[in-house]
Amino acid sequence: MRRRIGRDVFHRWEGNPILGVEDIPYRCSTVFNGTAAKLGDEYLLLLRIEGQQGYSFFGLARSPDGFHFEVEARPVLLPAKDGIFGIYEAMGIEDPRATFIEGWYHVLYTAYSGYGTRIAISRTADFHSFERVALSSGPGNKDGVLFPEKIGGQYVRLDRPIGLDVGSIWVSYSKDLCSWGHSRVVLTPRPGYWDSYRVGASIPPVRTEHGWLEIYHGTKMTSSGPVYRAGAALLDLEDPSRVLGRCSVPLLSPREDYERIGDVGNVVFPCGAIIETDGEIKMYYGAADTYLCVATASLSDVVECALNGGERA
Repeated sequence: MRRRIGRDVFHRWEGNPILGVEDIPYRCSTVFNGTAAKLGDEYLLLLRIEGQQGYSFFGLARSPDGFHFEVEARPVLLPAKDGIFGIYEAMGIEDPRATFIEGWYHVLYTAYSGYGTRIAISRTADFHSFERVALSSGPGNKDGVLFPEKIGGQYVRLDRPIGLDVGSIWVSYSKDLCSWGHSRVVLTPRPGYWDSYRVGASIPPVRTEHGWLEIYHGTKMTSSGPVYRAGAALLDLEDPSRVLGRCSVPLLSPREDYERIGDVGNVVFPCGAIIETDGEIKMYYGAADTYLCVATASLSDVVECALNGGERA
């Protein structure tokens, strides 16, 4: 029997969306872009929730199976009110990305203020108590993800600064998580492709035998605004500025009503993933800046798409 080919490499869970505003046990405007972690047999999602005041903060959801989540009764991290973080988080904290390294979950997120966006870092062991570590970028930077191990004795980060109105993915290095440098561009928008406008890091990189797998988001500008899709690239294990492969087609595109209609339409925005022991990827993504959803794929299929389904560096 001929294998049926789906519309996308990732398969949407039939119960999507997994979380919407009606699932939050306190008043808010929307929920989306949650980073994922698995502690023992329990799945956690650190959620971006926009309150009715207009700024974002983080809540926590728990699940026994990675599909059915219950949101805790109170937020777990609010924008800082005082000190240096209070200045640069004055308009909210957004889009957390959690990486487990050296015994902690390090959460990179966007600090938002009247001065623009900056990448901030907090760390936690339980997703309830957070210690702010650093404001680790200048203005105009976001979409930061931390590699799950040091390379050459240094922490490594992908991020998305804006230069000449172009949003590309860069790699930077640090000895202390505070000062970052030795930056190099990694992935740029590609004219004529689905990611021709801007690209940004989405999932903390996953080590595979073929290289670091980075699932990223790319946008294409249309007459009605940008369309956000998910793609993948493979980076060299020792030199992640070296691209080994990049898919020419997206892994997931906005097709369902909950992805096309919302606060920001036509958006699938990958933000977290769990790699199961059988090689299945559970990818969590924001939909139309209004919902949180999950889709699954084989790790080997995604790696093959990055290696053989696109341009080679």
